[in-house]
Amino acid sequence: MAVLGAGSWGTTFAKILTDGGADVVLWARRPELAREISEARRNSDYLPGVNLPVGLRATSRLDLALAGAEMIFVSVPSQSLRENLNQVEPYLAENAIIVSLMKGVERSTGMRMSTVIEEVLRIDPARIAAISGPNLALEIAKEQPTGAVVSSSSLETAQAVAKLATNRYFRSYVNTDVIGTEFGGVLKNLIAVAIGIVDGVGYGENTKASIITRGLVEMTDFAVAYGAQPETLAGLAGLGDLIATCQSPLSRNNTAGRLLGQGYSINDVVKQMQQTTEGLASVKPVLELARAKGVEMPIVEQVRQVLEGTLNPRDIAPHLTTDSGEPQGERTLDDGQAHGGASLWRAFQRTLDQLRHGGRSAGSPRP
Repeated sequence: MAVLGAGSWGTTFAKILTDGGADVVLWARRPELAREISEARRNSDYLPGVNLPVGLRATSRLDLALAGAEMIFVSVPSQSLRENLNQVEPYLAENAIIVSLMKGVERSTGMRMSTVIEEVLRIDPARIAAISGPNLALEIAKEQPTGAVVSSSSLETAQAVAKLATNRYFRSYVNTDVIGTEFGGVLKNLIAVAIGIVDGVGYGENTKASIITRGLVEMTDFAVAYGAQPETLAGLAGLGDLIATCQSPLSRNNTAGRLLGQGYSINDVVKQMQQTTEGLASVKPVLELARAKGVEMPIVEQVRQVLEGTLNPRDIAPHLTTDSGEPQGERTLDDGQAHGGASLWRAFQRTLDQLRHGGRSAGSPRP
C-alpha cells in the first residue's frame, strides 16, 4: 500500500493500515519529514507525542512510494489534487485502486475528489473509493476507537479497502453511495466553521445545537439534490462526522471558525493554521453548486458573508434565517412532516442493520 501525504490524516491512515497488517510506504513531500518518520518513528510537526509503528516506511521519492503499490490512499490538499495526480500517473500500477482520504471539492470546477481522480487518471470508477467519517486524526493516532465508511461504485472494491482499513481500534463499514459519502465530508466542514464562529463570539450550546441540527438539513438537501441517498447523511459520513467536527477543538475547521468569531480576518486565520482548512476553500464552490440545483443553504451563505467581511460574526443567526416570515416545517424537501419522520426512521433502521451485519445492511450493499 502507498499513502500519499504525510500530514496528520495521511500519517494517521498509514498507521491504521500498518497496524492492520498491511505493508505500507508513506510519501512525504519533505525529505526531512520522511527521515523523521522512518528513523525516529515520529511526525512531530503533525502528530506530536505519537509513536508510529516499526513497519511503516516513509520516502520523499514518489516513484519509490508507488513502486508495486496495489492500493494508493491519497491525502493531499484538495486544491492540489489534480497537480499531484499528474505526477502520480507515470508510476501508477495497472489495476491499482485509488482511495481518496480528502474532504473537499475542487474550487475551479466544483468536482468531488473521486471525479477528479477519474478524470485525470482516466480509470474505471470501480477502481476508485472514498473514505469518510468521524476521523479526527490525533485521536485515532492515539488509538482511540472509531469507525469510518468506505464508499465505491463497486461493492467489491469498497469491501477490499475496508478489510485493509480495519484493526483493533478502527472499523470500516461500506456503502456504494459515493456522492453522499463525499459530500457529507465536504459539507460538515462548512457547518463546523459556523459552529466555530458562534463559539468564538461566545454563544452557548442552544445556538450550536440549532446550527448543527439545521446544518444537517442543509447537508442532506444539497447531497440528495445531487443524487445521494438521504440515509448516508444520517450515518458516519454525515451526522457522525458532523458531530465530531463541530464539537472538537482538534477540528481545523472549528478552530478557523473560532478565530473568525474572535475578530481575526480571513488572512490572519489562514496564516495561523498550520494545515489546510478545507472548509474555507469549499464555501464558494459549494454555494455555486447549491444555486445550480436551487438548494437554499442559509448557514453556509452566512459563513461566506463572515469570510468576506460583510457580516459581523455576532450577527450570525443562520438557524433563524428564512426567506419568509411564515412558520416553516423542519424539513425543506419533504412535503409533510410524516414523510420526513418515516425517512428518519428508515435511516435509523439502516444504521442498526449496519451494526448487526458487520458493515452493511442485510440484503443491501449500503449500511
